[in-house]
Amino acid sequence: MKTLELERRYYTNNLSRLMKDFPGKVVVIKGESLIGAYDDIDQALSAGASKFGLDSFLARPVGQTEEVVTIPALTLGLLNANPPRTDNRTE
Repeated sequence: MKTLELERRYYTNNLSRLMKDFPGKVVVIKGESLIGAYDDIDQALSAGASKFGLDSFLARPVGQTEEVVTIPALTLGLLNANPPRTDNRTE
C-alpha cells in the first residue's frame, strides 16, 4: 500500500462532512481516523508530530484538492540524490 493511501482515501470519502464541520481548518488524519482540526498548517503539523513523531500522517486544508506533481527525471531515475564522490575525499 502506498504511503498515506488510507489517509487520503478517508479524506476523500469524508470530504463533504469535513467541509460542513471544519470549513477553513486544516485536518490531521491518521489511518481511518480524524485526529483533529486546526486553524493553520503549522498547528496541524505540530499536533501531528507531537502525537505520531516520525510516523506518517496526513495534514490537509479542508477543501484542498490533491495536486499531483511529477518530475520525470526523478521518475526515470535520471537524477541521483547521492551521486558518487569522485574527489576521493572521506567524510
